Amino acid sequence: MPTFSRNPLNEAAYSKLFRRYPALFGVPFVLLIVGASFGMQQFTQTRYDLHAQKVTAMNKEQELGLAQNRKKFDIREEYFKLSSAAAQDWEPKRIQRPQGLPEWGVPPPEPPADLKKSQ
Repeated sequence: MPTFSRNPLNEAAYSKLFRRYPALFGVPFVLLIVGASFGMQQFTQTRYDLHAQKVTAMNKEQELGLAQNRKKFDIREEYFKLSSAAAQDWEPKRIQRPQGLPEWGVPPPEPPADLKKSQ
């Protein structure tokens, strides 16, 4: 079985160039990425154009049908509907307080004993 050659590329041409200008080593990769970006731009633009055309395509008959069946909308009417529905479903209900708790909330806590002596 033949063995692979140790250095299949023309070492003299590439190695001298890359040793002299090491920044050129990544240039093919950068060119590929930038070129692919410009190439893909056409495909993505076509995709978005077709999607926009599909969404906005509506003939006059469909537009007239939507306009005839449309209900008049009044924001004040909707507000009163929602507020009346909320008033019907909710009712404030008092609960019994725990023993020793005053009717109107929690009493203020006692100051620490150190503060009582200093006053």
